[in-house]
Amino acid sequence: MISIGIIWALILLFILQPGIAHDGAEAGARLFTHALLPYLLPYIILTQWLLKMPVKRKATNNWQRYMKAYILGSFGGFPVGAVTVAEMMKNGELSRRESGYLLAACHAPGPMFIVGFVGTELLGNPVAGWKLLTAIHIANLLFFLLAMTLLKKDQPENLSMQSIQLPKTATSPFLASIKESSNVIILVATTVIFFSSLGTVLTTAIATAIPVDLGITKTALLAIFEMTSGVQSATDHFYSYASFPFLIAAIISFNGLSIHMQVFVIAKAVNIPLIPYIVSRLWCVFAVPLLLYFLM
Repeated sequence: MISIGIIWALILLFILQPGIAHDGAEAGARLFTHALLPYLLPYIILTQWLLKMPVKRKATNNWQRYMKAYILGSFGGFPVGAVTVAEMMKNGELSRRESGYLLAACHAPGPMFIVGFVGTELLGNPVAGWKLLTAIHIANLLFFLLAMTLLKKDQPENLSMQSIQLPKTATSPFLASIKESSNVIILVATTVIFFSSLGTVLTTAIATAIPVDLGITKTALLAIFEMTSGVQSATDHFYSYASFPFLIAAIISFNGLSIHMQVFVIAKAVNIPLIPYIVSRLWCVFAVPLLLYFLM
């Protein structure tokens, strides 16, 4: 009943604020088109193509499989890590427990997004983007090493029992990668536009009802709902503050509900546990800004 009440309240809010909802959706669509799609789509297609290529002998060494997941998943942007881990689980390369820890560790924004968009356009310096990217990967690698330690204590699982058996088709790996990449891109576009619109409408409603600072309210709500919109709002309102880079680092580390929904949809499709992912997000929100402080 609570969920139904919230949904109806949001529907009424969108009906009462159609212009604001449109502006938020339009802003989300622009961010997706200019800041996400050019950086995300090529990498997703290539990683999917690589993972779908038939191999004569799959890696049996744990570190080889884990490093494959980390390298392919951590450098393509959100939600490439989830896509990579899910695909490796479907291929029988990872167990369900391994996939849960690797989903948490192999989750990072792409270098082109951080250096090209955040570093160059928002922070005004690509070097700052590289430092932020370094802080993100240090935090992820620390969590990755912890995950490996926990996995080492587990009894070996039968990967063939954990894999998801899919019907074989004659589709080429490249065509299959195009098809699955399009599904991921639609998922990303849907969540970005919806949560950008929702965050904008709620910001306006709260600012109208309660006398609050619009910049703080808008940045906080957009950061909760949609990361890219959140960092753009933080740039508009807090660019001159000394804490601005660390605020950006915290927003990117939190990711926002938009990215979390993308990961949850992909993970739930293959029944990957989500508790390690949630713990890793809490860890990164505190660790990444602190590491960035020491790197700056």
